[in-house]
Amino acid sequence: MSLLVGVAFLALVLSDGGVLAFAPIGGGASSHVSITGTALLQKVTEVCRDVIEDGGDDFNPTGPSPEELVRACLGPTATGEVSAAKFRSALNQIYVQNGLVDRDFANSPQHHFNSEAFAEGRALITEGLASIKANIASKNYQAARETLGRVLHTLQDFYSHSNWVELGHKEPYLNLIRPDLALENLAGVDTPTCSDCASGTCPNQILPSILKEKKLTSGYMGIFSPAKPPGKCSHGGGADLTSTTNPRGGINKDERRPDNADFHDNAIAVATAASLQLLDNIRNVVGNGEYLRLMGIARSSVIVFVIDTTGSMANDIEEARRVVFNIIDTKKGTQDEPSEYILVPFNDPAFGPLIRTINPDIMKAEISKLKADGGGDTPEMCLSGLQLALTGAPGSSHIYVFTDAEAKDIALKDTIVALIRSTKSTVSFFMTGSGRSRRDLGLRAGFDAYRDLALASGGQAILVSKSSLPQATDIILDSSTSALVTVLQRARNPGKTETFSFLLDASLTNITIYITGTSVPFILKNPAGVTQSQAEASGKLGMVFSVGNLQRIRLNPNKLAGVWEINVQSSSPYTLKVTGQSIITFIYDFVEAFEGPHPGYAVITGRPQAGNPAMLLVSVMGRKGPASVKVGDVSMVTVSGSEVVRGDLKDVGNGDFLVTVTKVPAGEFVVLLNGTDVESASEFQRQSTTQMSVSTVSIKAVIDSSVEPGEVFSLPFTVVTSATSGSCTFSVKNDRGIPMVFPASIPVSPAGVATSTLTVTPPASTPSGTDVTLTLEAKAPGGGDSNYAVLRLSVVKKITDFTPPQCKLVSIEADHCPYNCPTDTTHRWGLSANISDVNGTGIKSLTLRQGNGNLTHTSLSDPVVTATYNASCCSQVFELVIVDNEGNVGNCFHSIVRSSGPAPLALSLPLLVCLLGSALTPLRDFFLLL
Repeated sequence: MSLLVGVAFLALVLSDGGVLAFAPIGGGASSHVSITGTALLQKVTEVCRDVIEDGGDDFNPTGPSPEELVRACLGPTATGEVSAAKFRSALNQIYVQNGLVDRDFANSPQHHFNSEAFAEGRALITEGLASIKANIASKNYQAARETLGRVLHTLQDFYSHSNWVELGHKEPYLNLIRPDLALENLAGVDTPTCSDCASGTCPNQILPSILKEKKLTSGYMGIFSPAKPPGKCSHGGGADLTSTTNPRGGINKDERRPDNADFHDNAIAVATAASLQLLDNIRNVVGNGEYLRLMGIARSSVIVFVIDTTGSMANDIEEARRVVFNIIDTKKGTQDEPSEYILVPFNDPAFGPLIRTINPDIMKAEISKLKADGGGDTPEMCLSGLQLALTGAPGSSHIYVFTDAEAKDIALKDTIVALIRSTKSTVSFFMTGSGRSRRDLGLRAGFDAYRDLALASGGQAILVSKSSLPQATDIILDSSTSALVTVLQRARNPGKTETFSFLLDASLTNITIYITGTSVPFILKNPAGVTQSQAEASGKLGMVFSVGNLQRIRLNPNKLAGVWEINVQSSSPYTLKVTGQSIITFIYDFVEAFEGPHPGYAVITGRPQAGNPAMLLVSVMGRKGPASVKVGDVSMVTVSGSEVVRGDLKDVGNGDFLVTVTKVPAGEFVVLLNGTDVESASEFQRQSTTQMSVSTVSIKAVIDSSVEPGEVFSLPFTVVTSATSGSCTFSVKNDRGIPMVFPASIPVSPAGVATSTLTVTPPASTPSGTDVTLTLEAKAPGGGDSNYAVLRLSVVKKITDFTPPQCKLVSIEADHCPYNCPTDTTHRWGLSANISDVNGTGIKSLTLRQGNGNLTHTSLSDPVVTATYNASCCSQVFELVIVDNEGNVGNCFHSIVRSSGPAPLALSLPLLVCLLGSALTPLRDFFLLL
């Protein structure tokens, strides 16, 4: 399973040291990322198989690549291409946060179960689990992924940094994810635990008395001091100063050596099993569908509409409604059917709420409720509504804004740009007017702001009359696809006559060219020399549609692969964009190196640092995974110019490349990738949409915990600039309107550093699971340069109920089941059980995990829920997952499987195993009825 899908960062190495980026448990196949990837992919495969087979189909991926796994998971009946980009992005978000624990909390014992910090480490895990479940319930999947990555790191470290495997344990320590179970038999602070090891490579330093008494301990870690309690084990390694204090050596199993090979291998195996156990706990609580959404496995198309509802917008609202209905009705049953619908209305002064649903009928109903009312010939709260959409929608979404007025909240423009860059979402504006009113004049005056935001995101800024709007909204249909890619995007302001080349490959379908600008002539030429101009509405190369400031050219299906050219002839500003549909694509993040006991790379949350080489981690996806794509080069290209800077590629395996650009282009740039599709031997070209630039300012801040409603959360932060005096201007905005306190100006030290603290106080009424997006912005002294950091803070209520639901057998009737499985269906068996949540919050759900029978139950609101199960004698295993309203999980299991023999075994003492918590299959199999 560990090889099912390429794992980002798996083999990512420091260019000069050869040290694994994330290797707190070994290197290579035993790094944190590989352990996490093995568990994630095994659980995804299991859930996908259950979902597909429950629907009556066979789960048969055509190969081991992420593309093939996603395609098989989304079902065999849906037609069309499907991209694995969101799956890979979700995995990367988890891996990155897993690795950042080593950067941000290198000296924190509880984050690594060092220095016998067992209670504190367990608290991080259980509090993180509660936050993950609350975030998923509120559809805040990215926040849940980030917490999951950190929690898995801490959980996995327990098995490498403690003596759990030295004590002979082969199974995970369930108590780490069950706060209702005590942490037992811990070594006291005054209890010696290790013998001295001068060489640092002794096979087992744990004292015989500790082994005999099964005492649990872990190694002490000192990055800044060699001090530790007398007789205690050290973590070990060059970064641990305590390893030279008697008893010397160390017990960590981070790396495989000849002296610790067995313990290391066992630690890897148990850490993987523990990760599976935790993932299964989450899956049991949220259900299969939500678990797959957490993993980014859903059709990639997401429809996000931000709509002005002031009095002059009646026709626009009706057109938006028509488009949504059309998408829902025409794409149903295909891979292009949207996986989620998001709607944000705005007016003046109100905006929101954000409405999200996976049910198309609900989206139809919600958009049908919108009425044009209020407002006037004044600007509206457009950017406030857009901010809600950017923070609420999944990353890389396509967002469509409908308005006929300039933005009243234009002060949010920098925040919107930061959110666009952070989410890599594409924003397109549909601006309408009759051209006669004061409102129309204001709209045109504010058009530049919308155009800037659209260009920054790779979207379109379309200006049309209200009567022509229906002719412009076809671009929404074009982009509502699961496999949309950008081949080329350029902008010219002022305009000039220029010929642009772009490469079309055999995998591309539904290729569309967009030109925005006032009266922009063009001549399009294919590789064979055939041409077509804007004057030919239906030509040899495609169909040309013109409305407002938009020209849309849809190429004929029998397009010719190769290098195409388009000559644009205009002195007025214009933009050019070429898109298509293909599963050959790439995702990327800017990264920076960090040092410490386990050095690696961290994703940059803002703009990359000026004056340093820029580094990117690029993940490439082909038709059948990384092996079906050969990458040629990765470059940075200016959108508004012609500068191209090629990066140095380092293939780190599994379709991932570390790209270093020593000199970043001046101004705004995008990422351009060229390669070859091995399947068709066709060269391809792909371009990112989001514009980026470098900055001399950086903001460092870390959020590692949630905050309770009504409590104050303090966030220290640091601003680093090239200035050595003066003060930085600082501001913070959030998408929930939550009260914050922060300094507007921070003095810069002679070292160019400014530090301060932000406090956030969510009201006591804030719903648990609320995800607050904080956008921090800092400007250098004099305001010449700025940067941002986008962080997520989860608001989660304090949980006091940790007791799982109870299951008690009432009766079992299986006497009529013959020894061998009968060929007819008349032989059946059944059972009944009473389920309760003693002193808890009540039962939330019952889910039949194993068994093909019929499950019925009384009302879940009853103090005691009676469940009845009846099945064919050929369906011999019953497993029921019970979840209470606090997310605690109970597991009822019973089997009528009997061992071979001359006669059936007596069933006078039938066995019902109620395993509380999420036990693994090997443990359940131990309790089979024999």
